Amino acid sequence: MEHIDPAVISRFDTRSSRPCEFCRELDPQFRERRPPDQMVASNRKAGASAHLTEDGYVRHRMLELRRIASRAPLTAA
Repeated sequence: MEHIDPAVISRFDTRSSRPCEFCRELDPQFRERRPPDQMVASNRKAGASAHLTEDGYVRHRMLELRRIASRAPLTAA
């Protein structure tokens, strides 16, 4: 394991993680996710890339994109 960056190793350490507040707030199916898919690394900003799993990352990004798409379009003045 010495060839793996220590920051990457700690990213997957569930002892230093917490549930993603963004996903918890916006995803009605958040409770049905597998526990690792709900978690983000505590030492990182709560963005999609902080998720511990690829599935968690993808679901977070989908929520972000859905939120952007639901905004009213900007009109030219």
